[in-house]
Amino acid sequence: MSTLFEFLPIGAYRTSPSGVVLRANAALVRMNGYDSEAEWLAIINQAVHAWYVDPQRRQQLRDVLDRDNAVIDFVSEVRRPRLGDHIWVREAAHAVRDAHGQLLYYEGTIEDITASHLAQVALAQSEERWKLALESTGDGVWDWHVQTGVEYYSRRCKEIYGFAEDEIPNRADALDGRTHPDDVAQMQRAREAHFRGETETYTNEHRILCKDGSWKWVMTRGMVISRDAQGLPLRMIGTHTDISDRKNAEALVWRQAHFDALTGLPNRRMLRQRLDQAIQHSQQSQQELAILFIDLDHFKEVNDTLGHDNGDLLLVQAAQRILDCVRADDTVARMGGDEFTVVLCDAHDALRVEAVLHNILAQLSGAFQLGDEQVFVSASIGVAQYPHNATLVEELFKHADQALYVAKGAGRNRFSFFTPALQEAAQLRARLAADLRQALQLQQFELLYQPIVHLVSGHVHKAEALLRWHHPQRGTVSPAQFIPIAESTGLIIDIGEWVFQQAAQQVAHWRGSYGSDFQISVNKSPVQFHRPEKTCGVWGARLQALGLSGSSIAIEITEGLLLDTNEEVTQQLQALRAAGMAISLDDFGTGYSSLTYLQKFDIDFIKIDQSFVRNLTAASTDLALCKAIILLAHDLGMQVVAEGVETAEQRDLLMAAGCDFGQGYWFARPLSVAAFDTFMHDHSEKNRL
Repeated sequence: MSTLFEFLPIGAYRTSPSGVVLRANAALVRMNGYDSEAEWLAIINQAVHAWYVDPQRRQQLRDVLDRDNAVIDFVSEVRRPRLGDHIWVREAAHAVRDAHGQLLYYEGTIEDITASHLAQVALAQSEERWKLALESTGDGVWDWHVQTGVEYYSRRCKEIYGFAEDEIPNRADALDGRTHPDDVAQMQRAREAHFRGETETYTNEHRILCKDGSWKWVMTRGMVISRDAQGLPLRMIGTHTDISDRKNAEALVWRQAHFDALTGLPNRRMLRQRLDQAIQHSQQSQQELAILFIDLDHFKEVNDTLGHDNGDLLLVQAAQRILDCVRADDTVARMGGDEFTVVLCDAHDALRVEAVLHNILAQLSGAFQLGDEQVFVSASIGVAQYPHNATLVEELFKHADQALYVAKGAGRNRFSFFTPALQEAAQLRARLAADLRQALQLQQFELLYQPIVHLVSGHVHKAEALLRWHHPQRGTVSPAQFIPIAESTGLIIDIGEWVFQQAAQQVAHWRGSYGSDFQISVNKSPVQFHRPEKTCGVWGARLQALGLSGSSIAIEITEGLLLDTNEEVTQQLQALRAAGMAISLDDFGTGYSSLTYLQKFDIDFIKIDQSFVRNLTAASTDLALCKAIILLAHDLGMQVVAEGVETAEQRDLLMAAGCDFGQGYWFARPLSVAAFDTFMHDHSEKNRL
């Protein structure tokens, strides 16, 4: 009668207590290459131990059976003499006893697991080679048994974070728990995406806290290598790669692209991002913003006189002073040069905004200690408000710049808020700039000449050439309007050339009529001194071509030019003097000159600004200042011209003070060529009488 024993698909056996094989089923017989049970039993019972490649395995099997009465999953390598090979088998056995506990026999099963065992061995060897290869590149290896939470870390993996072999437990939370809080969420999202099969591999970059308290950036990569019947991950293997150097380099590049290297403030790009964010927040919270454009007054003079190192030091100190005036959620940025921008958040309180503005002006007007030097500057501030003035960033910038232009034009060391009137003025400047480009070609300019009178004799041997623009629609445009535009656009270069040529031709004519010592003064913009190829040496040659000496022309310059220590400026002034042209210092007393500059440059005339002459009366402070200027100039070998003389009293006081020349409406307004000739005729007749 057949039994289950005989029909089992895997090998089955029964042995006596002494170990003699009593039965073997057909599957076990076939497994060993035999045709009958009797034949195999005769062979196996000759030497049971010899069946095992490692004889100790037989003894170990018996020991476990004697101790536990059963054994499962006992894996051994065995010989098959008939087939001449080895296979791997898994055994299970138990002891069969009678009712009194007396051992009757052992029963067991034997399963050929050669294929799966060799595959597992190959996989283990492959993993070891893979881990070894990864570690040789400096990566740390981890092996995570997902559902149990057990995770094994290689020695290198622990070394990356400064830990010894025994300092990190084999738990998944050992390193997960040291992940930077800001990085945990995105790390979990990346893992879950891989677990769900949305990504072929798991890749993530995050920071892990090292043993020494520092944070290290790592790239972790891995892959699920086994799943359960439901498809959930069982085991995952991966690596940690130290990418701190790359991250630090990326952070440095990003910082260089978004922050000013000198002051550490956000640069123009970062300011734009911050302002975009502030506007979005303001739209949500119904708050207001104020955008401040800050320009340091007289910074160029400091930079030129004390050098760029000190100029940089001043900028760093100025940046900190501005930061000290605003809140932590406000933004202070450096736009370049000596220009700063501030974004004031929550700026609905007008009193708070004005308090900040006053504080910035006060802080920036205080002394700056630059090494052994102490210097003073001030600031001009233009303010635009969101959303009142504009809602777009570029419009806000434009309006703040327009307000800054007004603050600087109003005398500096002050602030100005944008208004629609400023927009109209800016549009007018833009239209004038466009029209100005054609004015020279369309012959819309005219030179007028204002006599400069010798106060003691009343003789006129000098005149100042004054430029006028006759616009076809706007009429005569004031030089105060169009000269700054011409300077900012560079048009002053060609216009200045035209002025010189016209004045040179006119002085050639008037020297024939009014004496060989007649002289015309022409104003030369500081901008022209930065284009030396247009004037340096050229003007002297042009005078010679007209048969004129250099003394026929006096060049009027501003005090600010003397502070420009640029070598080109110095060379040009020297070239003009070498050609015989006189140098006249215009608007003296309103700028920032000092005796040092007056001694350094060879100045022929000082022109007292009309602001000192306008309110000139006996015993006035203005008269005392005029006397001081006249005395200073004469001691330095210079002559003095007083501008803005409008009354006989002013003329007489200046003459009594020793002033050499007078210029102003008391003598004559600026005149056309024909009107100037008439004036000269009448003036000479009057003097003869």
